[in-house]
Amino acid sequence: MTETRDVAKAIDALRRGWPIAIAAPGEDALTLLAVETADPRRLDAFASTGQASLLISNGRAATLKLTNQIAAADPDHPVVIAPAPWIDFAAATAIADPQLDLSTPLKGPFRTQEIARPLAAAAALQLARIAGLLPAFFTDGIYPEITITPEAIRAHESATRLHIATRARLPIAGEEDAEIVAFRTPESAGEHIALIIGQPDGTLPLVRLHSECLTGDVLGSLKCDCGPQLHEALHRIGGAGWGILLYLRQEGRGIGLVNKLRAYALQDQGFDTVDANTRLGFAVDARDFAVAARMLDLLGQRRVRLLTNNPAKVAGLEAQGITVAERVPLALPANPHNARYLATKRDRTGHQL
Repeated sequence: MTETRDVAKAIDALRRGWPIAIAAPGEDALTLLAVETADPRRLDAFASTGQASLLISNGRAATLKLTNQIAAADPDHPVVIAPAPWIDFAAATAIADPQLDLSTPLKGPFRTQEIARPLAAAAALQLARIAGLLPAFFTDGIYPEITITPEAIRAHESATRLHIATRARLPIAGEEDAEIVAFRTPESAGEHIALIIGQPDGTLPLVRLHSECLTGDVLGSLKCDCGPQLHEALHRIGGAGWGILLYLRQEGRGIGLVNKLRAYALQDQGFDTVDANTRLGFAVDARDFAVAARMLDLLGQRRVRLLTNNPAKVAGLEAQGITVAERVPLALPANPHNARYLATKRDRTGHQL
């Protein structure tokens, strides 16, 4: 419990621009300062020489054409860029943020180093995603605010810690017989939500896993199909007699709102949603469907009909012991703004009707 609370403190420190350390078994502690929230003064305080190594993801290293170097060739490992006089704070920011690629000529050359602490380095990139920050760090400086472990980071995200916080009746437009159930963990700032529509009647519930999308669900964005999918799912669940909509706080396929908007900016430069995520240094889909499985388990529903076009959701639930008796497609028309997005989901991430 104490260790997972320390992860919350470490996330707060990173977002404030303070250094932290990660200590993995059998490795020396790796001290880290997030590039995104640092500044020249903080970098000088962190690195007494004024220079520091840079830890980035392999996906970002591939964009920078560094993966032809032996030390950066393994796609399953992060990449460390060695200090150099031309890598100042401004250059490090350009290395970290792909939005700047078209406007900032990168200085070089860049030389990669063997990773001496691979467990801590991998955990650092995981922590960046949880914190909603770019996965890029200055490393090996001084004065960390707190030291945590990779195991504590994994425990912080563990779905097993999720519990029901409260529930209440919530009539909604078109479906007045509905109940809302809130789930949370002791340390996480965000709550996941289940909306139960109708009453159990002996049939399997029609279930929809819907990842939070502020731009689509609330603001009516036409760049994705999230808002229409949400409303259609509620309508379909009501028409089925009863079912459950799980509203998962996993914005941007798990990379957070700010990083999702960075991906949007890259899409404006011509990249599709898959390439935008990888250029930022994230997985194509970083969501954890164990959370949804835990929610269904707490609601007593271990066999479901799943309303989705995404086979990964079926596999994710079944890997956690939830039986998907039927996959029910959810088809909606495209618009001029999201046609390429929908084609990318079909052609590159396996979505099917």
